[in-house]
Amino acid sequence: MELRHIRYFLAVAEEMNFTRAAEKLCIAQPPLSRQIQDLENELGTKLFNRSPHHMELTEAGEIFRQYGSRILELSEKSVEDIREMDNGLQGTIYFSNVEGHAPNLLAKWIAEFQKEYPNVKYNLWNGNTDDIVSRIKKGLCDLAIIMTPFDPEGIDTLPVYEEPWVAIMPTDHPLAREEGDSIELKKLAPYDLVIPSRHSRLHEIEDWFAISGTKPKVRCYIAHTLSAYELIRQGVGIAIYPASASDIIAKDSLCIKAICNPQVMAKYVLAWNQERPMSKATEKFLEFVKKKKGR
Repeated sequence: MELRHIRYFLAVAEEMNFTRAAEKLCIAQPPLSRQIQDLENELGTKLFNRSPHHMELTEAGEIFRQYGSRILELSEKSVEDIREMDNGLQGTIYFSNVEGHAPNLLAKWIAEFQKEYPNVKYNLWNGNTDDIVSRIKKGLCDLAIIMTPFDPEGIDTLPVYEEPWVAIMPTDHPLAREEGDSIELKKLAPYDLVIPSRHSRLHEIEDWFAISGTKPKVRCYIAHTLSAYELIRQGVGIAIYPASASDIIAKDSLCIKAICNPQVMAKYVLAWNQERPMSKATEKFLEFVKKKKGR
């Protein structure tokens, strides 16, 4: 068995599709299929259950994925450690982050960190908290900035930022004409709302409205802030988003008011898999963030 067999297996296990895995590995599909068959023959067991339209890992495949991931991590870490003896800290840190203030926060950290460790590289992936939590648990990213709430099982976190939730509406909306920079949540109840697409986010927003004895009228669920901006601009509804959303949208045609009664805060945490060993570069980056947060 060679390391490439493990890399090929892990690519297929991640994609659950030979065509996509082959494209990711930059090889043809038939050789990839043969490599997986050779690996199964060597191990004496099937790693995948295959049907014309579905693939899944067998019990043996699940176990081998755990061992395979550790083997590759140790292999990469050993190479990094040897190179660092002559060239300083190296390696690639794989990040995932949500929208809102997370991209700004991560960019500032990287800019400062690279001044001390110029040979470290970075790979960034963007998505919602639910998708990112899944990536953390599967070992597909080293560190991630996510928002509460989330499933904490197997995950360690460090609080890094919080900001108020706001209501974003066209400037000609009746609520935009009211005085002040804030708006009571119950006043949003009669209007169509645009909210982030996470399932758990809907429950959270419903709980906010329940305090005032009202229910939200959700018209659209969206994954990206720019989509919310276009919907608001066209008068589809009022968006409920973290305050930093206003940093990347044109404000000339929109009114932004902080939500109050209750005042609700968007909370960001830096997260990592508590069971997965970290590369030296990831450890250093985490230490750097903890120092900045005074921990």
